[in-house]
Amino acid sequence: MSPTWDSDTPIERTPISPLGWARVVLRGTGLGIVVFGGLALLLVLRVFERPIFGIDRPITPYITQGVCRTAFVILGMPMLVRGPRLKVRGAVVANHSSWLDIFALNARKNVYFVSKSEVASWPGIGWLARATGTVFIRRDRRDAKNQLALFEDRLQHGHRLLFFPEGTSSDTLRVLPFKPTLFAAFFSDALIHDMHIQAVTVIYHPPENADPRFYGWWGDMGFADHLIKVLAQRRQGKVELLYHAPVRVDAFPNRKSLASFLETQVRSGHSRLAD
Repeated sequence: MSPTWDSDTPIERTPISPLGWARVVLRGTGLGIVVFGGLALLLVLRVFERPIFGIDRPITPYITQGVCRTAFVILGMPMLVRGPRLKVRGAVVANHSSWLDIFALNARKNVYFVSKSEVASWPGIGWLARATGTVFIRRDRRDAKNQLALFEDRLQHGHRLLFFPEGTSSDTLRVLPFKPTLFAAFFSDALIHDMHIQAVTVIYHPPENADPRFYGWWGDMGFADHLIKVLAQRRQGKVELLYHAPVRVDAFPNRKSLASFLETQVRSGHSRLAD
């Protein structure tokens, strides 16, 4: 299990004004309708999609994508996207700073997140994760073979898996070292010559005069408190996604060199765009 990253300097909590609470109610209601309405539609369609297509999901991921795009409209938070789409078989990796990452990365393309198994039991978030096809893993060496088989199955069905190699979220101001563990799956005989991996740099620009870490969600921060803070903000900042050129897995001798190269790509984008 990766340790949770924390900061020595917590963000100062500021009181929410009456107008801020009005925005919480209005935006929160809209967001709830869109998210859980989309979830209900997804579950209904999945009843027909599953027996016809099995593990493949040719329809329902577009509902998830639409929900995530609409979420940023409701928040009033612009999204800027640069770089090419991954058009071949493979996976995506990104730096991790906030629960907003899930919405931002889903809004751009149809992906399936890889998450720690504990998330499946979280109220609300766990339901959404299971319904949208998240791959749950245990960070336990004893499960390595089972995880490899699961990865191979999903990737060979054309699913684009997305995971956060840092293993935890930070404060948006930094990129943590990439852990090479999960990259081992791509070096199996069944995948190594047919897989590409694309790195994505996720950058959050805070609202004017706000703490630069405004959108960061880390350590023991509560999800509800952070969500309310974002909903209450009068004028939002923005999120920027930089998609780097995909790389072939078999162009690297091992998982550590692959992880290092992708980390360098993400860091280079972060240093260019974060200012």
